[in-house]
Amino acid sequence: MSEEVLTNTAANAESTENKVPQTENRRRDNRDNRRPPRDGKRPFNRNRRPEEDDGLIKKTVSINRVAKVVKGGRTMRFSALVVVGDGKGKVGIGMGKAAEVPQAIEKATQQAKKTMIDISLKGTTIPHETNGVFGRGNVLLLPAEEGTGVIAGGSARSVLEAAGIKDIRTKSYGTNNPINCVKATFEGLKSLRTAEQIALLRGKAVEEL
Repeated sequence: MSEEVLTNTAANAESTENKVPQTENRRRDNRDNRRPPRDGKRPFNRNRRPEEDDGLIKKTVSINRVAKVVKGGRTMRFSALVVVGDGKGKVGIGMGKAAEVPQAIEKATQQAKKTMIDISLKGTTIPHETNGVFGRGNVLLLPAEEGTGVIAGGSARSVLEAAGIKDIRTKSYGTNNPINCVKATFEGLKSLRTAEQIALLRGKAVEEL
């Protein structure tokens, strides 16, 4: 009986020794079969959703970190302000909050697409002078000759460039908060009217104005 037990033990030991290298070889083969990074970029991720190419201009104006104090401590979230436009007279703004920055930007982008409006343009500039007000933000928009460029601050510039305005002069009064400046600029663009639109409202010809 003792000889049979020793023989079985030795056979089991040999089979175990044979299995270990096979497992290691399998792991090595799996590592070798992985798809290598493409041109130094990140490896391919099947779960990642393809980005939609809708031809819109998307600009992230500001990202703020928001802390909320709850019973268990602080919860950190992010707030994003995004401007979306087609560069041909349509523009919209949106804000989104989420636990991660990419999710907040995505929410703000979707909201901005829903709020897109058509603004009145005259060539590469605006038809007349206007003043946009929102809260403590006050932005003066002035038409400019061709070749002037966009003379505006960072937050207001994002709205004007997304709308497709290439020649304009602006002046910001009051607060320099990006949210108020962007919304004040947006309100100013909403109030623009061309001579044809005013004549249609009054029931007159353009020459009679």
